[in-house]
Amino acid sequence: MGASYGSFCPVAKAMELLDERWTLLVIRELFAGSRRFNDLRRGLPRMSPTLLSRRLQQLTAAGLVTRREFGAEVDYGLTTAGQELEPIVTALGVWGTRWIPELGDRDLDPRLLLWDMHRMVDHSAVPPRRTVLWFRFPAAARRARDWWLVITPDEADVCDINPGHDVDVTVTADLRCLTDVWRGDRSWASALRSGELSFEGPEELRRSVPGWFKPFTFAAVPRPTAASADPELCR
Repeated sequence: MGASYGSFCPVAKAMELLDERWTLLVIRELFAGSRRFNDLRRGLPRMSPTLLSRRLQQLTAAGLVTRREFGAEVDYGLTTAGQELEPIVTALGVWGTRWIPELGDRDLDPRLLLWDMHRMVDHSAVPPRRTVLWFRFPAAARRARDWWLVITPDEADVCDINPGHDVDVTVTADLRCLTDVWRGDRSWASALRSGELSFEGPEELRRSVPGWFKPFTFAAVPRPTAASADPELCR
């Protein structure tokens, strides 16, 4: 637990636990469905394994996270106390979407983008067989340039090494453009028209790709107008 604020205020007491770096993002990942340590790492690619392990231990000791062993596997989940944080985490996401919309180059990560997209695959909309999307980011660093999303009727997985399956649709994109599309800041159609995003494959599949994904969690959050963002403009 973090250093004490020396206050009886319940906000202060809550923040003694929650304001340590990465803590709320670990909780966000558990809300998003990650249960195993490696899945949590993939959702938090810039968090060191050592720190992730430490945070999980702290949250377990504080009664927010459960830890269950199944043979050699360990499964993490949220207790009732942890689940009660969901509206707080959601509210932070909504606020961040509305009032901190700018993304720096460091905020763009194909690993995290594809990991988030794979969680939102709408299996009822994808062909009822194994379907493979090859994502190409030509301007990215060599090791981050190529990714494969393998979708089956029951699950989806992200690969950074060619899985060896036939590719159904190749998606070539500017990383910032596809991130903006995913976040709801741009439409698939506008990105395709601009040439910053392109699909290669059978026409029927190309047309249906955007419908294979449920919307990003915060994509529908209304963005403020210039006037609402700056009260001085309303005077």
